[in-house]
Amino acid sequence: MTKQLFEYAALPTDADDPLAGDLMELNMGPSHPATHGVLRLKVKVDGEIARDIEPIIGYLHRGKEKACEGLGWRKFFVHTDRLDYLQPLANNVGYALALEKLAQLEVPERGQTIRVLLMEISRIMSHLIAVGVSAIDLGAVSIFFFTFHERERLYDVLDAYTGHRMNNTYVRMGGVYADLDESIEKLLHEFLAEFDAKVDEWESLLSGNRIWHNRNRGVGTISAEDALRFCLSGPNLRACGIDFDLRKQEPYSGYEHYDFEVPVGTVGDAFDRYLVRIEELRQSARICRQALQRLAESRGEDFLSRDRRFVLPPRGTVHTQMEELIHQFKIVTDMALPRGEAYAGIESSKGELGFFVASDGTSAPLRCHVRAPSLMNVQAIPLLAENGLISDLVAIIGSLDFVMGEVDR
Repeated sequence: MTKQLFEYAALPTDADDPLAGDLMELNMGPSHPATHGVLRLKVKVDGEIARDIEPIIGYLHRGKEKACEGLGWRKFFVHTDRLDYLQPLANNVGYALALEKLAQLEVPERGQTIRVLLMEISRIMSHLIAVGVSAIDLGAVSIFFFTFHERERLYDVLDAYTGHRMNNTYVRMGGVYADLDESIEKLLHEFLAEFDAKVDEWESLLSGNRIWHNRNRGVGTISAEDALRFCLSGPNLRACGIDFDLRKQEPYSGYEHYDFEVPVGTVGDAFDRYLVRIEELRQSARICRQALQRLAESRGEDFLSRDRRFVLPPRGTVHTQMEELIHQFKIVTDMALPRGEAYAGIESSKGELGFFVASDGTSAPLRCHVRAPSLMNVQAIPLLAENGLISDLVAIIGSLDFVMGEVDR
């Protein structure tokens, strides 16, 4: 029985094959739980084999890049939350870095440390979604509840710190909106104390499971050369054996001061992509512990730049001095950045998230472009899934990890 299935999966694609019949075209999505968002896939199937896959995007009609050009520099921060809405704070930092590079604005060390902490929390939260939802796609329902329980705990932490569970908009040009107090640090210490053991438990349930192994090992394999050709980055690139991480190769926000390892795969299949994300959960927790230690040593220092050209004045002075009130009004409504252009990229949970901004010296951006890693991940689906089983398409989509809000930006 197994031999017959294997031979069927290896049927030739030659149209002259006397056993070949007409291909059937199926629509997978745009409303389908396994497409991980509003994605439509036109799939031509030959029995159980997917011969041709065409991803069709654009169903969200976002228009975020154009919105930035109309709203102005500061008001677009809240819209970066809505790109990859699983990691809004990381999006905030990527946009802020581009503006700070354009304005040549320095961020205080404590502000950088808080940003690193928030970005690694965001990475953990996003990878919890990636692992949990990929598992439920293939029938491992328990893992989904385990990972979402931990994500819920981090929601509580962010709610206590920012006042919001999602779409926090807490990063500002020059730093962050508010300092991290000891009560929030205590919550994070409690979470991190148990987290590594939880990851070990999930890995023990999945990695050695025969069904999980068979549904992922050798499925959706991509070579290092093809991964580079398709502009993949992040875990999907590192699973192919390429050791590239912006936090190491092009450090930002002080990442060069942190001790962590970059997990790299060997095969480049769905199983390697899963293993890379599992190990990144541990490494992100390791970075978080170091960031908390650095915060304990820098308590009382500035978390926001004092450069008042681009940073709001202290609220106390705004309430008592007319000049400060006028200055705040000008920054909020008509803040201009120097003429020029800048690009800043961060290592998001899905790959390189980059923001390119161009300024003509006014308060309205001349151009804003988002380098969305999810778009690159979606465009690789046909390469990975062609001539494979239709059931493997579900595993491939989950292993690539993308968010359609970032694709349809």
